[in-house]
Amino acid sequence: MRTTLTLDADVVRLLEQAVHDRRTSMKSVVNDALRQALRPAQAPRPYRVDVHHSELVVGVDPARLNELADELEDETIVDKRHR
Repeated sequence: MRTTLTLDADVVRLLEQAVHDRRTSMKSVVNDALRQALRPAQAPRPYRVDVHHSELVVGVDPARLNELADELEDETIVDKRHR
């Protein structure tokens, strides 16, 4: 089908750049761009998270791990001061 379009100046620059970069015809660039823009949107793939199984260590309370980290940090600081 043959038709006439009036394009904005910025669109013409983009079109000319695409023709140059792809080393193809203006017709091909316009048809590809229109196909891509007018194609129905595909549903995004569902988000998937890989599960990581870990075993709890006997005697370690996961709710108090920050407290343990603080104690270890305090011990390191004290050790450095005594050296």
